[in-house]
Amino acid sequence: MLNFKKFLVTAISLSAITVSSAVTGDSISYVPNAHGTLRPRMELSTVDNAYRFQLRNARVSLDGAISPSINYYAQVDICDRGSMKFLDGWIRVGLSKGLKFQAGQFRMPFGVDPFRGPHTYLFASRSFIGKQVFNHRAVGAQLSYTLPKAPITLQAGAFNPSKIGDHTPWNNTVAFASKAVATIDRVKLSAGFASISPDSSRMNCLDAAITWSQGRWYVEAEYVNTHYANRDTKDSHAWNAYADYRMPIKAGIFNRLSFQGRFDGITAHSSGYDDKDHRLIMDNPARNRITAGATISYIRSASMFLDIRANYEKYFYHSGVHVTPEMGDKLVLEMVLRF
Repeated sequence: MLNFKKFLVTAISLSAITVSSAVTGDSISYVPNAHGTLRPRMELSTVDNAYRFQLRNARVSLDGAISPSINYYAQVDICDRGSMKFLDGWIRVGLSKGLKFQAGQFRMPFGVDPFRGPHTYLFASRSFIGKQVFNHRAVGAQLSYTLPKAPITLQAGAFNPSKIGDHTPWNNTVAFASKAVATIDRVKLSAGFASISPDSSRMNCLDAAITWSQGRWYVEAEYVNTHYANRDTKDSHAWNAYADYRMPIKAGIFNRLSFQGRFDGITAHSSGYDDKDHRLIMDNPARNRITAGATISYIRSASMFLDIRANYEKYFYHSGVHVTPEMGDKLVLEMVLRF
């Protein structure tokens, strides 16, 4: 019996192998961290009284390290509205204190709202900035540097201009993105520049954002300007402003209640692709939106929780726009499980 206990203790110890760095003496774990997000929902549209059920995301990720300065990350959406998508796969190496190099497939360093994932969304639908204006993952490399004596982080990278589903084409152009973030007490400031070329047009984007948090409140505002180079097309403007208020509660299993309000908008915008006559397709019509929502949550930890969310979205279009159920006013009910 004693030998069995020793064997059990040894087996448990081996399951959490650690390695010590000969240089720093730091201890890390070889065991990867696995996380997942499930997001089922129901939507009711006022256009044609239509509805639909979706498994919006069934996302899993794996991250870990093989030394104190070498880590990795991989993420796949097993079900994104019925299809599978490989999202991220990168390696990051710490070159010196504050300086890191990252290569693989990941989000281009630009913007604030585009960097949120399904488990960090505050609304059922992403902002126009996060979904239509700069929802860009790409294959490439980037450098990031955190200043040693100032709360400022700088990022810049170069990427393939082609879609992430095909890494084989040879390119004569490059996509570029950069971002700077400064934290001052409870305020975070962000600015960025990106230049992308999805088709035959180059699009240059500027971003500015500010966030403020204190106690139960979180407030954010962001603006993006898109310029279509060498095209007789007006610049596109997009904006997003919202507030989130959270309060602790005791209601059965639930321990948090929060309320959200958002105003976002976009002028006529193109995703950067041409039609057969080589004219830029303006595939995102101008519109504004007001979103009101409430979320009740069970929070076990930062990486294990359940959100049950209800949002109502009210859209405002210019005249002459054909509104589909996807584009119309809607009520969205969804659950978000993070584990």
